[in-house]
Amino acid sequence: MTEPLVRYDTTNGAAYLTIDSPHNRNAISQRLLADLSAGLQRAAADDAARAVVLTHTGTTFCAGADLKEAATGAGSGASGPNDSRSGAGSDPKSRTLAMIGAMRGIIECPKPVIAQVDGHVRAGGFGLIGSCDFVFAGPAASFAVTETRIGVAPAMVSLVLLPHLPSRVASTLLLTGRKFDGAEAAGYGLITAAVDDPATAVAEQLAELQLCSPQGLRETKQILWHDVLRSFDERADALGEQSARLFGSPESVEGITAFLQKRAPSWAEPVPAE
Repeated sequence: MTEPLVRYDTTNGAAYLTIDSPHNRNAISQRLLADLSAGLQRAAADDAARAVVLTHTGTTFCAGADLKEAATGAGSGASGPNDSRSGAGSDPKSRTLAMIGAMRGIIECPKPVIAQVDGHVRAGGFGLIGSCDFVFAGPAASFAVTETRIGVAPAMVSLVLLPHLPSRVASTLLLTGRKFDGAEAAGYGLITAAVDDPATAVAEQLAELQLCSPQGLRETKQILWHDVLRSFDERADALGEQSARLFGSPESVEGITAFLQKRAPSWAEPVPAE
């Protein structure tokens, strides 16, 4: 039996969903999204959980899309040939729909979702943390919206990134793909706080949430996320189509190939002097 890429545990009144896909640095694969969606559904029905904590193993919270899966059209390399999810529906359009579904799943979860981050967040990883109600990042956390560097665009993650960012900050981060730390992310409003010990910060947040009624939390989440969900309804299909189109383009093929080969893409090579 294949081990899930998102582990489920209940402790201290919360459901912990731990991203555990070390073979690809917790990158977003079809299998991971399916396991995450299953975990969110389980947490929503878990009477022992007042909230959900989304965390990770290793030094990377999420490396973004699984570029090997995107490049080959096959399923995650961790799955075996008999895994019914391996390669199934892994074309660009199916992957974008699955990612949009996972983001909506976090937002529409009737319980607050807290991201506990002490590692790198890249590209599509912002779709996960941007959909959470709270995000606490430790000293090892770093952030970068890197889509432009491989020939695509942060189409889907923009749905949950842009509501948090002033337009000039969004231009700086999304157009350049540069790396920034937790303190900077907190200053922009992308995360709740940069902390020395994210596990302790999450425990303190959970203690506050235990004072709140399940109904109160559920109904308040609906108010807080109303406008974002409306933008999903209005724009998700078009952004999903854009993302799928870009992932099949010659520039993205070059960008992804360069990344996998650990070389600079053609557009980043120095222009020879005349």
